[in-house]
Amino acid sequence: MNKAITDGIVFHPPGFANGLDVWSSEDGTPGSSTYDNAANAAFVPADQDFGGALELQKTDAVQKLRYMGETPLLPGVYLQVKVRIKAISGNLPSVRIAGWAGGAGGAHVAGLTETGPSVALTNYGAVVELSAIVGSGARGGVDMPWGTEPLYGHFGLDLTGGNGGVVRIDDIEIMDISNVFLRDIQSRIDVRDFGAVGDGSTDDQPAFEAADAVAAGREVLIPAGTYFLGDSVTFQSPVRFEGQISMADDKILSLTKNFDFPSYVDAFGGDTELAFKKAYQALLNNPGHVELDLKGRKVALRAPVDMQAAVSNKTFYASRHVIKNGQFSVFPGANWDTEVVTSQATYSAGSSKTLSGVANVANILVGSLVEGIGVGREVYVRDKNVGAQTLTLSEPLYDAEGTQTFTFRRFKYMWDFSGFDQISKMSVSNIEFQCGDDCSGILLPPAGTANHFRDCFFTNPLNRGITSHGEGDQGLLVDRCNFSTNESSKLVTERQAIALNCNANDVKIRHCRASHFLHFAVLAGSSSIIIGNHIFQGDSADPGPRSAGIVLARTNNRGTITGNYIDSCSIEWGNEYDATPDFSSEFSFSALSITSNVFLSQSSAPSFNFLIVKPYGPGHFINGLTVTGNTVRLVDGVIDRFEGIDTSFAPLNFDKFRNIHFEDNGFFNVNNHVENPLVLRHTEASVQATWVVEPHPNLPFEAWAQTVESVTPEGAVRDTVNAVYYGQPYCETAQGAGNDQINLRWEKAVMGTVLMRVRIDDPI
Repeated sequence: MNKAITDGIVFHPPGFANGLDVWSSEDGTPGSSTYDNAANAAFVPADQDFGGALELQKTDAVQKLRYMGETPLLPGVYLQVKVRIKAISGNLPSVRIAGWAGGAGGAHVAGLTETGPSVALTNYGAVVELSAIVGSGARGGVDMPWGTEPLYGHFGLDLTGGNGGVVRIDDIEIMDISNVFLRDIQSRIDVRDFGAVGDGSTDDQPAFEAADAVAAGREVLIPAGTYFLGDSVTFQSPVRFEGQISMADDKILSLTKNFDFPSYVDAFGGDTELAFKKAYQALLNNPGHVELDLKGRKVALRAPVDMQAAVSNKTFYASRHVIKNGQFSVFPGANWDTEVVTSQATYSAGSSKTLSGVANVANILVGSLVEGIGVGREVYVRDKNVGAQTLTLSEPLYDAEGTQTFTFRRFKYMWDFSGFDQISKMSVSNIEFQCGDDCSGILLPPAGTANHFRDCFFTNPLNRGITSHGEGDQGLLVDRCNFSTNESSKLVTERQAIALNCNANDVKIRHCRASHFLHFAVLAGSSSIIIGNHIFQGDSADPGPRSAGIVLARTNNRGTITGNYIDSCSIEWGNEYDATPDFSSEFSFSALSITSNVFLSQSSAPSFNFLIVKPYGPGHFINGLTVTGNTVRLVDGVIDRFEGIDTSFAPLNFDKFRNIHFEDNGFFNVNNHVENPLVLRHTEASVQATWVVEPHPNLPFEAWAQTVESVTPEGAVRDTVNAVYYGQPYCETAQGAGNDQINLRWEKAVMGTVLMRVRIDDPI
């Protein structure tokens, strides 16, 4: 590069033969004294060595000679100031190249080196040539590194030493020698050429911006050193880091042409934790990029990543963005310890998601799990108001009316989004969260829609894989993820880890694998789609109790559970998030479909059920349940029933059962094969006017025999004289002490066999 050639810029000052009125005896600034008609200066037209030359007598301690023209200084341009000089008589002085740095508005830029090396003149008549280089970068060989603030210079020389000596000076030359420093300028721009220092304290942000502006798509080189950036920097060109960056947490480094995680690791000196924070910050602040690719790199975390603190200028982000292809692990230590606070508070069902009068509320952290009497599973602190002494909960409490002492456990998560107001359309793909039994995986934001985890591994979370403490799970998608714990050797009753919980509606959990959790999913919302997952939660007890793999906490569920492999765990359907759990006017348990699943269990207690309905208050019933096409098998033992009712709090109201389909299921090593409608054969061996039919225990939930759809004789029905009887009986349903018998009443005493279709629900 040579700006004199490419841009026609004139750097050479005029020769002395053109007059001495443009040559100053001061700094060269406008209004300064010149050598025109000076007593100690004259132009010599015919010097034997120089031709025309300036003859100058030294009369000041520092005799200055400055060209008054403004020699332009451009970022990335290096100028060589060269002079030839000889002593004529008197004291022999020393000489040095010198200049004056001019900035915007003609102001002097202070604090710079404005002189070159000093050379002593030792002989009269001997020509001495000296030079100095001035430029924006502190490169080797640059005598006056001025950075990018100066816009021009007044250049010349200084005479120092004793006064009285006379010297002759040849015309001063100023040349663009940038090519000496920038031999590969066609492919790379060095930030040092634009004033970057790399000492860790000088603000190199202006130099970075200047280098990027000149690069125009060529690679920008950050050489060895530590470069402090006092403000945000956006590179529009590719960047290669040999040195590293230092900048405040709220300042953004945006690498638009090589936006990937390894580039940020290089930028921040190999600190993968800091690099991830800065890369995530840039992702949410650069509309030109939607994907942060970790490129297979591993990030080791010393503490939970406060995702909002990393992007301190945003609390809301709803554009699609992706984090993919990497692994996160942790350094064990106190930073991952669960914080536990106990506090007295008051609950009222009338304000179902609020705790009031909360003592030491300031110490309770948002995102804490709430424990206490009448508190359901997976209830979290969504928000707090210190002044009002209130906590906002993620879900209502089913039986906590009054004042009690609650426990609040704040788990520590690798990624903690609780500081945001909302994050939507986030996709996390091909990431492994190696929790190491030291911490939990993800704490979702308090609000958000259509966030997506796919092909991820949540390995050995201490407490939780994915936690929702608000509604950041609205429309959550979890696809092809693997959840595994370090609790495989523990009995089910000793386990604490839960793979995920959700509070909002429309969750899709598809084709995941989960092993040995206390629960796989606790779902408070409706319209969930749970398809193709493999869940297994067995233990070494023989036989042993089993926990719920899927917990459904919405009565009017509208959920679909299809094609799953559910091993040694159950589906539990309850209403533990109902502040008034007694039935009043709601839909009660309804609209759930469980189809084409494989249910398997090993060494389970005979009382175990794969489907459990658990009402937390009286008066509830089932109005819409489909259980069809499932295969049920027990290994190493038998169970009594596939389905059951947990009456710990209340029974179900069988009289209101409606729209229940329990058909085409295969039961193996299950004592009671249940159906609804139940097809049964009843034989009366002796003549009776009333036949008592007992469909129990093959009716689902051991419910009432409420409806007879049909009664069809199988062969002849005969009377007391063995004559064929052609009459029909009428039915009395819900008979016996358990309302589980049916009376067939005939006109007269008869005997024979009938096929019947009996239902536990009322068709109207």
